[in-house]
Amino acid sequence: MNKDLDKLHPYPFEKLNALKAGLTPPDNLQHIALSIGEPKHPAPAFVKQVLADSLEKLSAYPLTKGIPELREAISTWLCRRFQLDAVDAETQVLPVNGTREALFAFAQAVVDRTGSPLVISPNPFYQIYEGAGFLAGAELKFLNCSADNNYLPNFDAVDEETWQRCQLLYLCSPGNPTGAVMDIPLLQQLIQLADRHDFIIASDECYSEIYPDENNPPPGLLQACAQMERHDYSRCVVFHSLSKRSNLPGLRSGFVAGDAVVLQSFLRYRTYHGCAMPVPTQLASIAAWNDEQHVIENREQYRQKFDVFKEILDDTLPLSLPDAGFYFWADTSAAKVGSDEDFARELFANEHITVLPGRYLARQAEGVNPGVNRVRMALVAPLDECREAALRIRRFVLNARKNPA
Repeated sequence: MNKDLDKLHPYPFEKLNALKAGLTPPDNLQHIALSIGEPKHPAPAFVKQVLADSLEKLSAYPLTKGIPELREAISTWLCRRFQLDAVDAETQVLPVNGTREALFAFAQAVVDRTGSPLVISPNPFYQIYEGAGFLAGAELKFLNCSADNNYLPNFDAVDEETWQRCQLLYLCSPGNPTGAVMDIPLLQQLIQLADRHDFIIASDECYSEIYPDENNPPPGLLQACAQMERHDYSRCVVFHSLSKRSNLPGLRSGFVAGDAVVLQSFLRYRTYHGCAMPVPTQLASIAAWNDEQHVIENREQYRQKFDVFKEILDDTLPLSLPDAGFYFWADTSAAKVGSDEDFARELFANEHITVLPGRYLARQAEGVNPGVNRVRMALVAPLDECREAALRIRRFVLNARKNPA
């Protein structure tokens, strides 16, 4: 067996299941899951209709590169959304089966195992980055994202020798779980570092379409490139998905876009990997990328849920609104329950609500785990369910303060 498999940590939800094992929550309270970032808003009806109408296309093998119409739809969306002059649909766009598999596969394609390759990741982070780096034969370096730095990695603390070893830098903006957004100057600083030290930037932007201000969408890596007049997007690749944007997590549809030279090699890898997207999925994806109204309505639903949580909990469990995304990265120290694990365990046992301990989403780096005393709350449930969850969390915290652990 591949010995690098031994480096993989249990997935956060495995740890969460072990934490909850043996607990018996009140059976008169319906379970509310705030732990998994799985959108629960209805999938767009018009997308489902296109999928249903296209099922006869299952009789043909799909191409790994995808049909030209899908790549054109993605190129058009990118240019419209990120104010780009052009994205070559033939060479700078590649459909993928959701960003999870693509983020993992990308490292396998671009990391050179000779020498001592290094992959740099934010901390906390989406666990796929770590597994991808380990199984590509690389060492991982984690950059802590704390309140002191507005939950962004402190790239200035990375020395020249580390940058020189770096082959792949994972970014996540808006961040999971913090919701922090990188601005254009910071992204351009990283592009300049990539030029100087010859590494690739993989920017996970799958939360980019969930944000509070319709007039202020989060910027993206390709946008930062374009403002530097770098329309070849050299060393820069972005990952986008329909899962969060369009409430289509089960469609497993996304794309990778950017540097044509990098994508040419990634396409060759994927051709052997065998991960072509079914044609009905591609046709449904075209419909989704071509429509913005359902995305606007989706954002409004999340705004309502954030407002409800803040209104109910603000004087009990202080919550900072994220720049974007659908998570609260809540500080549990005010609850007087103990650690983030204690908070999650006791909240489930007393109120039948599942949240994810922050330490499960991070690693010890520079002597600290930046997820300790944090929990991730995903506001993916319907509005009424989120209101009920907030009321129960308030009750739980108030009771914990009366009877501290």
